[in-house]
Amino acid sequence: MQTYLDFEKPISDLEGKIHELKKLATEDESIDTSDEITRLEVRVKEATRDIYSKLGAWEKTQVARHPQRPHFIDYSAHLFTEFTPLAGDRNFGEDAAIQAGLARFNGIPVALIGQEKGSDTKTRLKHNFGSPRPEGYRKAIRVMEMADRFGLPVITLVDTAGAYPGVGAEERGQAEAIARSTEMCLGLKVPMISLVIGEGGSGGAIAIATGNRVYMLEHSIYSVISPEGAASILWRDSTRAREAATNMKITAQDLKGLGIIDEIIPEPNGGAHREPVTVMNAAGKVISSALADLSKLSGDEVRTARRQKFLEIGRNL
Repeated sequence: MQTYLDFEKPISDLEGKIHELKKLATEDESIDTSDEITRLEVRVKEATRDIYSKLGAWEKTQVARHPQRPHFIDYSAHLFTEFTPLAGDRNFGEDAAIQAGLARFNGIPVALIGQEKGSDTKTRLKHNFGSPRPEGYRKAIRVMEMADRFGLPVITLVDTAGAYPGVGAEERGQAEAIARSTEMCLGLKVPMISLVIGEGGSGGAIAIATGNRVYMLEHSIYSVISPEGAASILWRDSTRAREAATNMKITAQDLKGLGIIDEIIPEPNGGAHREPVTVMNAAGKVISSALADLSKLSGDEVRTARRQKFLEIGRNL
């Protein structure tokens, strides 16, 4: 069943009518509703196109968090083969919020890392809603070290509201683990490609997103803190999240203009959750193109270019 966001009510109403007409035609074959269904389907496409062409930062935040939006597990199954997840950080334990391991992309061996939020209550609890603990980042470091040793490109899929802020995570060195992971990204001599496929939240995101190429899906967000968190800090009022989202410049379009990301990956009309295969195929083409470009560089050139990319952010504003 399709989940609708608040601003999608006109779409919901039209598709509800289509569902009723199809049900009526099924119950009584003498009634022909095909013309009316066709007319309503055209109106749905027009309404969806109109609504999604005018989304503000807060609406894009809602789309980025849509429960039916494709997650890491969907991309890994669709774009990669032979994905072999590795568990544990060889120090404390396993963290299912970060999935990391070895795979093949178009036949090329790669290291694949990303956050998984889960799609129902059971899996969301298992993956801690995509908010990693320190052992998750240390696992990512372990896989990146392996990739660097064996010359495997690193591909990361970012989708997290932020690193887990619990007491246990802080006791085990959450900030240090994020810093070490970011440092590891910057030190790699193999190409690193990062895609923000949903939420890119704070250090929890950049710890695995410090790549040679950083891409965002059209309706994803990338920020130093969630809009609710920013509103709570700035105005002590989390209900002003819409205002915070607008002022923080968190959309792909804002960040492309600021030079923080390299490219925006278009989403189908109505968002990635309506046509997941289409958007995953588009992401695959971007990854393939980036790998082809970066494969021409030596290890030292790859690392230098990545470091220079991040040093130059903000210099020409």
